[in-house]
Amino acid sequence: MGRLNGGTNAGKEHFSHDHILKLIANPTETLTCNACEQPNNTNKPFYGCNTCQYFLHENCFNAPRFLNHSSHPSHPLTLHHPPYAGGYYICNACGSDGNGFCYNCAACDFDIHLQCASCPSSILVDKHTHQLELHFGSPDEDKDSKYVCDICFVTMSNDNWLYYCAGCDFASHLYCAITSPEVGVFPKQQHPNPNPNPNPNPSQNSNSNSNLNPNAAVEMINSVNDDHDRLIAAQIRAQIAARGRRAALDLI
Repeated sequence: MGRLNGGTNAGKEHFSHDHILKLIANPTETLTCNACEQPNNTNKPFYGCNTCQYFLHENCFNAPRFLNHSSHPSHPLTLHHPPYAGGYYICNACGSDGNGFCYNCAACDFDIHLQCASCPSSILVDKHTHQLELHFGSPDEDKDSKYVCDICFVTMSNDNWLYYCAGCDFASHLYCAITSPEVGVFPKQQHPNPNPNPNPNPSQNSNSNSNLNPNAAVEMINSVNDDHDRLIAAQIRAQIAARGRRAALDLI
């Protein structure tokens, strides 16, 4: 298949696979990494087993087996790979499921994607003038307070990580803030913008989703093209339906 580099490529062992993985210095086709579940967007090296169609980015191949992470200071995290007992895991950082590698604390049932483990502690986004700081949960003293992502306008879970500017009350999902295609962080996500001049974060309370304009939401729902945006659209539909139910109850 022209993927592996010649007979001098002795390859390397990796704990996640039974066969030797050989270096693919210049991939000639799209390969998906079994660790981070992302394709090769550049010509950066891969390690692979053609027989099993098993591939790892070089960075993922070299990810440390044990990790001390500030999000979980009580215990070190161990790099795990599938199969998992439930078929997949739920990432404690971003809230989405995963089928690839994760950093895990078995004692606390704590799991995070490789991408989430490498999120920078602060970041600049083109939607905001100040640096956003990484928080491992709600930055508000009232942990029941909810935040709305000022990039995609979807209410965020209190349990998940977010980027936040306290001075401007500007909040963002991890995957909305991180737009670099480099291995180890989230790939760029394209979100339709239903409001060309959004206000700062609408509210820190549980009613913050009431600021969502239903007409703008419908326009966004009709314009979605990819899986991520379809997920956002489904969340917005649920918000609109919930508001409708509340309004009906108020009339009783």
